Amino acid sequence: MAATQLKWDLFLAKALVSTLLVLLCLHTSTGMSGWGGCLDGQDVFATIRENSHWGEVVTELMADTRMEGVHWRLDGKDAAWFFLDERYIRLNTSADKILDREAQGPFLKADLSCYEEDTFQSVYRIMVEILNENDNSPVFSTNTVHSLSVSELTPVNTVVFTVLATDADNDKIIYSIDQTSPDAEYFKVVLPNSGEVILSKPLDYETKTSLSVTIHASEMTTAERYNTSTNITIFVLDGDDQYPQFLPCMLLLQNETSRICASPVYAVNVTEGEEDIVLDFFPGPIHAVDGDRGLNSPVSYAIVSGDDDGRFLIDRETGEMRLVHGVMDRLLTPLVPLQIMAYQDDDPRKYSVATVLVRFVAVNQFLPEFEMAEYQGFVTGGKSPVSLVNTYVLKC
Repeated sequence: MAATQLKWDLFLAKALVSTLLVLLCLHTSTGMSGWGGCLDGQDVFATIRENSHWGEVVTELMADTRMEGVHWRLDGKDAAWFFLDERYIRLNTSADKILDREAQGPFLKADLSCYEEDTFQSVYRIMVEILNENDNSPVFSTNTVHSLSVSELTPVNTVVFTVLATDADNDKIIYSIDQTSPDAEYFKVVLPNSGEVILSKPLDYETKTSLSVTIHASEMTTAERYNTSTNITIFVLDGDDQYPQFLPCMLLLQNETSRICASPVYAVNVTEGEEDIVLDFFPGPIHAVDGDRGLNSPVSYAIVSGDDDGRFLIDRETGEMRLVHGVMDRLLTPLVPLQIMAYQDDDPRKYSVATVLVRFVAVNQFLPEFEMAEYQGFVTGGKSPVSLVNTYVLKC
């Protein structure tokens, strides 16, 4: 009984193996999916660097794409970037079609479909990440200022303006001042990543009305350190920081940053007994201007001291001075010194003081006379248009 059961089991096993061999032969001969033809569809993930050249391998397939009766087709949004070369998917670029992550985005997607005897069998979903390369330089934003106006009263260490640059490769940017630019000494960058440009030196409209500075934007952590630059012009606005100034200027100091004037001494000679006259001063009429040339605030005049006897009047608007009451005896009053003031109408706290000297002289009773009625002389010839006449006296 046991022997009979064993024989029966061996028969069934042989029959099963024979059946499987038949099925396997049938399956292989028809080329159905999974047996050396299309295989089952799968997802393919790969990477490639931007700017890669035509024909570079993107990925290698497990399937044999040369099998008879089986064909493959690339489809999808980005299929034009690839071509199939036997079992390799390669990059399809040209001189006019460059793989650029910043233009195409970080990923390319396509479908590789497999057909057996024109019947769709499976699809490979292909996703390729484009790896970034440092192929872009920083660019200043379109709203970056190229010129601006700043008051000369702006305190040192104030943020004057801010610049912003971007990099298509998303590299970190740092900013710096070109020290060769004409007015680099007026500015500094304390926080290189911020783009904030700070005033480092006082402004003075009276000595410099405009400044020019160049700002660099550079990649911070790349080997190439690509950079760009922009030139910015700063117009200095006049602030009310100067006092009235009497003219003409008696220059005490002038350099690249300062011009310091002393008030002139206005002097005039008046004959004793004269009165109700306009005084004609030397080195010029009494006149003052606002030291802030750009503001040019109106200036008024007043006598501060020295006119205890009420001899003089000064026109508040023009500075013209009149002698109202004269001096009858110059020996008693040979000189009258006055202090006059010029002040801003909009801010009387801003003023300057000058000295006026009125000298009283005796009445001129005699006209000048020549010692002789006739003189003789000679001139030495020469190329000069001006020659000295030498006079002499003939004695008999």
